Amino acid sequence: MITAPESFTPAERDALAPFFTNTDRHVFGLTNLPETVKGALFARYSRSSKSLRRLFLDEFAGTLEGAAAGASTVGLERAEKLYAKVFNEYGDDSVAQLGGAHIACKYVSNVLTKVLEWGRLMAYLEQSTRYVPYTDRLHGRWRYHVPVEIQGPLRERYERVMDAAFDAYASLIPVVQAHFAARFPRAPHDSEGVHRAAIRAKALDTLRGMLPAATQSNVGIYGTGQAYEALLLRMQAHPLEEVRACGRQMLAELRKMIPAFLTRVDQPDRGGAWSGYLAACRDATRTAAAALVERVDAEPRDEVTLTDFDPDGEIKVVASALYAQTDLPDDQLLALARRMTAVERLSVLRAYVGARGNRRHRPGRAFERTRYRFDVLTDYGAFRDLQRHRLLTLEWQPLSTRHGYTEPDAIAEAGAADAWTRVMDASSDLYEDLRSAGLEAAAPYAVSMAYRVRFYMDMNAREAMHTIELRTAPQGHPAYRRVCQQMHRLIDERAGHCAIAAAMTFVDHSEVELERLKAERELERKRQR
Repeated sequence: MITAPESFTPAERDALAPFFTNTDRHVFGLTNLPETVKGALFARYSRSSKSLRRLFLDEFAGTLEGAAAGASTVGLERAEKLYAKVFNEYGDDSVAQLGGAHIACKYVSNVLTKVLEWGRLMAYLEQSTRYVPYTDRLHGRWRYHVPVEIQGPLRERYERVMDAAFDAYASLIPVVQAHFAARFPRAPHDSEGVHRAAIRAKALDTLRGMLPAATQSNVGIYGTGQAYEALLLRMQAHPLEEVRACGRQMLAELRKMIPAFLTRVDQPDRGGAWSGYLAACRDATRTAAAALVERVDAEPRDEVTLTDFDPDGEIKVVASALYAQTDLPDDQLLALARRMTAVERLSVLRAYVGARGNRRHRPGRAFERTRYRFDVLTDYGAFRDLQRHRLLTLEWQPLSTRHGYTEPDAIAEAGAADAWTRVMDASSDLYEDLRSAGLEAAAPYAVSMAYRVRFYMDMNAREAMHTIELRTAPQGHPAYRRVCQQMHRLIDERAGHCAIAAAMTFVDHSEVELERLKAERELERKRQR
């Protein structure tokens, strides 16, 4: 093992000090450098025999005096020239993974947040509807987006419906809080502050279904240059002006931080052609689908349906669990697992899973050997939470009012059923009128979050474990808890993967059957709306 420190002169150490966490060890971090320079350094690092710090001194620092001064532009000119060659001459897009940026997007609609949160390899945080009441006004008006696509008398009506929804939501918060405070009195061991926060969260959870998809939120994003490029290309191709305008603003700000990674986004023959391709494919597929399903009515389905799974999936997971501990080929292990008894396979998976101390103790990649595809029809509020599980494959249908809505039991118990129904009816009427006016893309803004949306979640067993255990925790929202409890039951009973289901030891099934029966009755009641 090489232990001798790298050799630098005193002047070189002074030049390196602002940008590297140390100058004498083999593990170090990069600091105070522009993101494009850090990425370019690593790009050169892969094709050079020099050390990273020596590359910085030789190719990026300029004069040692300038580097030691810690100028924020150190190495930028060299980095941008390198990227121009890598992107345009070599076509090596992967170097754009080596630098990233944080972006904050304020006052974006819930329709837009789903576009922003599409990419798998980005990190997002969105303003919560559980802990933040949407009762503050911006410049004297409620926080909802008014799309430019809606004009004239329809725009005036849109604003009246939005105002009425927010008025009802705000007026019912103290009513529902009082209902929950009476139903769940403070326990002796809870402080007044803890109890008050819990009651407010329950009230906001219950009432969030009244908020329209036009409700404005705040989103924080971190991503690499490559991830941002893909996001911005999708946003350029989107049919809504809010999305395209936000994309233009993001590009302007990102070019202040990672400009070299985004040179192609608005070039007509590069990013422009790419966005045009995405839009053309979307429109052509919509036309083809309309011709094929125009006269086909949707058949009734449960809230969660397991539409695809591998009957041999559990056998394959057992074979994969054995793989790293043997020298046998994969197909031989699969044959061996197939000959095992159910008890033997269960013993292998029990050993592989081990004694899990909490839900963060997850088994290894053997659980990625089998997949489950769930078709889900639940309220848009629950969808917003489940959509954030980005590593799985998830896609949704356009938000509408045609699948009916949910109504928490607490609404009627608190005497708020009439107000709830008025908001839902106004949302449905406005949605249909927007569609009739040819504004199909803008119509979802009018839809209250209690309305159902259909989407699928396709995931391997490892991701299923993470999603189901996280989203069935007792403190979670009842809507997505119910969805994930049903997923777990379907893996066990419908797929017959009992050992995989048993490995998910942190699934909370409290009240699951009661919740499932309520959901089924409510679905039947609302389906014909």
